[in-house]
Amino acid sequence: MDTQLTKEILKKVRQVEVRTSRLVNDSLAGNYQSVFKGSGMNFDEVREYVPGDDIRSIDWNVTARTGIPHIKKFTEERELTIMLMIDISGSGDFGSTDSSKREMMAELGSVLAFSAVKNNDKVGLVLFTDFVELYIPPQKGKTHILRIIREILFFQPQGKDTNLKLPLDFVNRVIKRKCINFLISDFCLPGNFQESLNDLQPKLQISNRRHDLIAVIVSDPREFDLPDVGWLTLEDAETGEQVDLNTSDPSIRTQYSQLAGVRHKSLQKTIRSAGIDILNLSTDAPYLPPLLNFFGARKGRNA
Repeated sequence: MDTQLTKEILKKVRQVEVRTSRLVNDSLAGNYQSVFKGSGMNFDEVREYVPGDDIRSIDWNVTARTGIPHIKKFTEERELTIMLMIDISGSGDFGSTDSSKREMMAELGSVLAFSAVKNNDKVGLVLFTDFVELYIPPQKGKTHILRIIREILFFQPQGKDTNLKLPLDFVNRVIKRKCINFLISDFCLPGNFQESLNDLQPKLQISNRRHDLIAVIVSDPREFDLPDVGWLTLEDAETGEQVDLNTSDPSIRTQYSQLAGVRHKSLQKTIRSAGIDILNLSTDAPYLPPLLNFFGARKGRNA
């Protein structure tokens, strides 16, 4: 790899590390731990029974041997596995603001990764288009997290299209223990949108039963509202299909917005019907407030 390019990559990774580490330390440290609980309980010790203890915890073998009531103590198994499934298909390169959808996905993935490593959890990564482009098995440690950030930012995909079923199937196959799955995508589905949604729903349900699946929908404001700039050629970044629109015609802009709104509502309904939590993000707004609101809502529901 070219030396200058290597320096630029390291510089960008370092910038993301500094920015996201600050966010984690200042805003997310406590929220992350309170929202995502361990997957079970581990035996800690046996101690003498004291009034008020749950009698269901009595260790009858030790009690019989010593003649004194003893109970078993357990602690929560805190260690979690976080899987980041990030869409790097062609549509993610679009952005009408300072950042593209892929850049927002990358920074969110970095924040979640640093939050996990700060709590001594494992983090794994799946990058996908219309096939699984890269898999990094879950591990701990800062060096591992920096590698994940580098891949999220700079991995060059071979595919352009989107297939959301493949990463779900892949994680279900390779990750045996229950984990927290973040499916981070713009959910630009190929072909007929509603048919693709109907085809995707069973996969979402299966994955959410196997693991704890969270859908992160990253969008751009221009996907919902067209500017009044005269004739405009729109191109599908994944298929290359083009269409010419007269954006000066109010009816065209209205139809465009209505269609985008219907698709978004249908997407939300399908995901929620599978029992999956949704985090909506847009490239024209900071991701931290909605992320904190999401954590707060989930924490309240868990409580």
